[in-house]
Order: sequence, then C-alpha cells, then structure tokens
Amino acid sequence: MTKVSPAFDPATLLTQGRILLFALAAGVLVASLYYVQPLTSLLAHSFQVSVTRAGYLVTATQVGYVLGIVFLVPLSDVLNRRQLLTFMLVGKIVALLLAACSQSYAMFAVASVLMGISASALMVVTSMVASYAPDHSRGRLVGTVMTGLLLGILLARTVAGVVAQLSGGWRSVYLLAAVAVTALLFTLRAILPQEAPRGKLRYIKLLASLADIIGQEPLLRQRALFAGLGLGTFSVFWTGLTFLLSAAPYHYSEMQIGLFGLVGAAGALAANTAGRMADRGHARLATWLLILTSLASWLCIAFGAQSLAPLIVGVLLLDIGVMGLQVTHQSIIYKLAPQARARVTTVFIAGGFIGAAAGSSLASLSFAAGGWPALCAVGAAMPLLMLLVWAAHCTQLRRRAGMA
Repeated sequence: MTKVSPAFDPATLLTQGRILLFALAAGVLVASLYYVQPLTSLLAHSFQVSVTRAGYLVTATQVGYVLGIVFLVPLSDVLNRRQLLTFMLVGKIVALLLAACSQSYAMFAVASVLMGISASALMVVTSMVASYAPDHSRGRLVGTVMTGLLLGILLARTVAGVVAQLSGGWRSVYLLAAVAVTALLFTLRAILPQEAPRGKLRYIKLLASLADIIGQEPLLRQRALFAGLGLGTFSVFWTGLTFLLSAAPYHYSEMQIGLFGLVGAAGALAANTAGRMADRGHARLATWLLILTSLASWLCIAFGAQSLAPLIVGVLLLDIGVMGLQVTHQSIIYKLAPQARARVTTVFIAGGFIGAAAGSSLASLSFAAGGWPALCAVGAAMPLLMLLVWAAHCTQLRRRAGMA
C-alpha cells in the first residue's frame, strides 16, 4: 500500500479533472517519441542522410524509452514519486532543447535517446494512478490515462507536421515541446502529494526483482509479449507511412502526413471502452476482437499504395485494435503484484517498446528491400503471431476446464 502524508486523501488525486490532467501529461510526454516520424524527410535533408536512415531516429527514441522503463521507472516503487518526476521532467526539457539545437545526425540521435529515457516519466504517472485507484474502477481510470497517452502518440505526428510546415522548419517543434513540458512540470509539482518513504533503496536488488516478477507471473509474460507484437505492428505502419506518402504517387508535405494522426486518434478513443470491458470481466472477449481487428487492418493497408480510401480505413482499424489491446493488457496486469506495480509496469512496457523499436527498424529494412508490399507483410505477421499464441492459450484453458 502506498504511504503518503497523513493529510493526503487519495480521492483528491483521482478527481475527474486531475485524471484528465494525468491523461494530458501522458500524451505530452509520449509525444516526443513520435514527433520525428512526419519530419524524417526534413531531418534527412538537414543532416544530409537518406530518408530511411533518418527513420532510425524513431528507433533511437524507443530504445531510450526502454532504458528509462527498465532503469528508472522501478524506482517509483520506493522513492517519492513527486521528486522522481521532477528529476525526469527536467531531463526531458534538456533533451528537447538539445534536439532543437542539434547540428548533426549524431547529436540529434543522442538527443533522441535522452528524450526516450525521460519520456518514461509517463509510466510513473500511470503506475501512481493504478496504485491509488480502487479495484472496481482501476480499468476505467487507467484507460482514461492511456487514452491520453495514445492520443499523444497519434496527434504528435499532426502537431509536428503542422508546426514544421507553418514555422518553416523542424526545430520549432522541439522548442514548443520544451515549453509544454516546463508547464507540465510546475503543474504536477503543485498537485502531487509528498509520499512517505516506502522502503530502502537497494537499486541492484530492485532491478534483480524484475526477473522474479517475470518468473512468477505468467499473465504478465503473455501480455508483455502481446504488447511487443502490438506496438511492433503499430510502429511498422507509422514509420513506413512517411516513406509511402512522401514519395510517388502521393508526394505529401509534412503537414499532410501529420494529419493522418487525426484519423488514428479516432481509433484511440476505443481505449476507454476496452478498459470498461475489462472492468466488467470481458477481457478475454476484448482480446479476441482487438487482435482480429489489428490483423484485418493490414488487408486494407496493403492497398494503400494505390488508393487513399483503404489506407484510411486501415489506419482506423489498426489504431482501434492496438490501442484497445494496450488498455486491456494493463487492466489485467495491474491486478498482479499490487506491491510492485511500477516493476510490473516496467516489464510490460519494456516488452512493448522493445517490439516498437524492432518494428521501426523492420519498417526501414523491409521498405528498402521490397517496398510497401514487404513492409505490409512484416506488419501483418505480428498480429498473426499474436492470434496464434492467443488461440493456443485459450485452447489450453478449455482443456484444463474440461479435466477439472
């Protein structure tokens, strides 16, 4: 149980207004991982590298995010989260300013890794909400925060594309983001409680306990795998979309590419519905429906090289499937090991963003090797694998039930 100062009432932290603020915080923090996607052609020109090489900057932010999840987020199980978030948000501001001032590909890549590491602060916020939320509404409250996160992932592309187009360059995107995170820093410091110590910091032992949690929780292993496959297929598409739309026959500008995030944002609204389904005991049904939706999306996306209409339908379906799955997963894993929710989050999110980093790299590799058809084949393989694993798991459960 989380310890706080005696005057603190957890209900005051979970008001509707503050939950919406935490959702906004999640969106602002995660957005820096994705600003780069509609900007790859601009960055390639600025740093004199190929567009596919610029695409690896997406991987750099995701690798940094995994590092932050593994090495910083577990600290929130024992440290004062208000102080930890302050440290991480200051780091985020520095990383954004470094990106805005970058004069070389290497310098921007370093800034990208730092942006990813500091963006893991959003999972400190998410695990805090989960730790204070009552059991009967945890899925809904976490789902609301995750909706903000998912909208941040999607709308980051729109914001980056529009700001770059209107300002005439990509640097203003990161300067504006630094201002937003600064405002977020002061706001969160004003409302977060001063928590009492929850244990002594034995950092190596804390990290080693991750292996114990992985070994003890088969549901966590399964959902971390699914998170990796889900964010992997998501990353394949959104990284590859810039390659497709910036070339023939579309030749879209950064702003036009960024506007596709608005289509995906409609799909992100499914996240809250998925959380409510999980709260009502329908997590298994939701998992089936959302995996199938993710797989079906690639049938539409595959025709995107010739026509815009199926591409738009595919974007919507993919985002409904992937985003809904992420919330369903988290509604399940936050019922595990309540004394170690930050470490449960670490395992789950690390699995997800290892998949995301692999997906962005595979997007560049597959598109360079075989164009849009090869990229679509790689993207569709991930939800297909998820479907096979889930079907085998459900078959095993039915056999056990029949033997009981």
